[in-house]
Amino acid sequence: MITGETRVAAVIGDPIGHSLSPELHNAAFAAAGLDWVYVALPVAAGSGAAAVDAMRATGLAGLSVTTPHKDEVAAAADERSDAVVALGAANCLVPLADGRIRAENTDGGGFLAGLLDDADCAVGGRRVGVIGAGGAGRAIAQAAGAAGASAVIVVNRTLERAHVAADLAGTVGVVGQASDLATADVVVNTTTVGMGGGSEMPCDPALLHGGQVVVDIVYTPLETAWLAAVREAGIEGHNGLSMLVHQAAIAFTHWTGVAAPVAAMRAVVQNKFV
Repeated sequence: MITGETRVAAVIGDPIGHSLSPELHNAAFAAAGLDWVYVALPVAAGSGAAAVDAMRATGLAGLSVTTPHKDEVAAAADERSDAVVALGAANCLVPLADGRIRAENTDGGGFLAGLLDDADCAVGGRRVGVIGAGGAGRAIAQAAGAAGASAVIVVNRTLERAHVAADLAGTVGVVGQASDLATADVVVNTTTVGMGGGSEMPCDPALLHGGQVVVDIVYTPLETAWLAAVREAGIEGHNGLSMLVHQAAIAFTHWTGVAAPVAAMRAVVQNKFV
């Protein structure tokens, strides 16, 4: 039951009607026994900074941010995490006790937590191949470098963007070619290739081999053509559901100070795709 004491969190974007975040977070609030509710708010492009002001004015307890507002809200926040400073983009806003707002980016941490959850694999001391240099690719490259990867190899069609992503990994970041993915311990597709089905693949599965851990951050469908081919070749492969769940779980904890009920969050998204 929603009352005058219920705390409100939200997600903003344009468009936003497709978002799974309300189901994820409302399931988490229920499982944790918190009097919170989470809603989706359509905010037009160019109004991200106004949404940050609205968060202050209305006392929103937490805000998730998706396309196209990540850069604008990062600039408008009062504080920025190290990841946000590096990336220039935020997907989570946290109200502080003194009324200021801190910007966080949970995508990279969500990937690392999902990889540990799915494959019992931490990237420290390992070579990580990152396909793509968009927002997700940059976040994952930055997080892998910060987590102690021995190399972060970025493969992207546009070399300029690849260099930007590789630089975010620090001294271990390098720009590579698709053939270099064979040298990686972990290979992650951060592009949208394969989303919605179809036979297009982000790289030739023949470049990969047993002993690697492969992640496709796409989760619609749960098994892309690329992921199916990887698994058919006997290579360990995982989809993007765990990253989706864990990036939300990190935001949940930022807002509430409570450990996220990850199992409940995973269950609600898995049920969406059964």
